[in-house]
Amino acid sequence: MAKEHGHSPEEVAERLSADTQGTYLKDMVYGGIDGAVTTFAIVAGVEGAGLSHGIIVALGIANILADGFSMAAGNYSGTKAELDDRRRIVRVEENHIEHHRDGELEELRQILALRGLSGEVLEEAVREISNDKEKWISLMLTFEYGLTLEEPHPMRAALATFGAFLVAGSVPLLPFILNVPQAFQVSIVATLVTFFLIGTGKSRWSLAKWWWSGGETLLIGTLAAIIAYVVGGLFHAG
Repeated sequence: MAKEHGHSPEEVAERLSADTQGTYLKDMVYGGIDGAVTTFAIVAGVEGAGLSHGIIVALGIANILADGFSMAAGNYSGTKAELDDRRRIVRVEENHIEHHRDGELEELRQILALRGLSGEVLEEAVREISNDKEKWISLMLTFEYGLTLEEPHPMRAALATFGAFLVAGSVPLLPFILNVPQAFQVSIVATLVTFFLIGTGKSRWSLAKWWWSGGETLLIGTLAAIIAYVVGGLFHAG
């Protein structure tokens, strides 16, 4: 269970005045899962085909760099699209406030009324909020368009995804790079542990227990590895 924050006046004021930069845990979890799954799928597939460990390392590194960059680039583009759309909406609202102020005031009034304000309290809230255009637009972004309070950061999201992909994707390859005995067996254990740990981190966004989320990700990764190993075995060099 997440740690509860304090509710004293001082703690509330400190928390609300803090500079919120958002979190990139979601990007890291997604990047980590994809990195571990795809790299281990390559390891299992090449091992199943009976090819050399040198080929495993070469293909694995190529996957980490190429697929990791591709996933980060996709996340960057998607997040950039969200940011561009947000800025477009801000300009739309600025134009509406300038040329259709009465209509925008009515939208603000109805939004606040839907959240329980009424009478003179409602009218006073409308006056106070509409006196600050930046806060007014911020409120409209959240309650009219359903956007988050903070602007997304495409480059930070991409770097978080790429970094997690590199770290998690390297795990299946390390036994082969280090040339440890029974490298494939060691790779299996290390990667399964990685799947489980990533899943427990993913539980931050779920009502599921950490062990259930970990087990779910472990199952997904295991199925991907089994499929790749079986397919690779169909082309066994021996």
